[in-house]
Amino acid sequence: MTEKEMWDLYTQNNHVKNKNYDAWCFGGDTLIADELAKLVVEGIKTATASAYKLYELDNSPLPPIGGLNIILDSDSNAVCITETTKVYTCPFWKVSERHAFKEGEGDRSIAYWRKVHKDFFSNELKAYDLNFDENMMVVCEEFEVVW
Repeated sequence: MTEKEMWDLYTQNNHVKNKNYDAWCFGGDTLIADELAKLVVEGIKTATASAYKLYELDNSPLPPIGGLNIILDSDSNAVCITETTKVYTCPFWKVSERHAFKEGEGDRSIAYWRKVHKDFFSNELKAYDLNFDENMMVVCEEFEVVW
């Protein structure tokens, strides 16, 4: 299903008017994007994290509470719609065990979260000629599936 088809179904069935959405897939490679989208649909993954610096560089606002997101797979097929329920920033090293668990990846531990996110952020920042730093600010976002 395309993002437009999913959005049309969602708005028709929920009487949503004049509400915007963002459509995106999780970063990383194809396998990771599809695996994480599946975890969201299954209700295991209810949080994500991103590098605050990239919001600054792109002059983009942080995700809004109540914001709607169409989660896409690696082929740009819409898999579900989420609503952002909480957004906060903190240094990478201070991301909590609770947040790592909500991200639903690997064994859901903070050790696993730090390893995979250090690798992910390092690669992401490299495209901007920036280096990973454990003191870098991270945007932590929590969400729930609404469709």
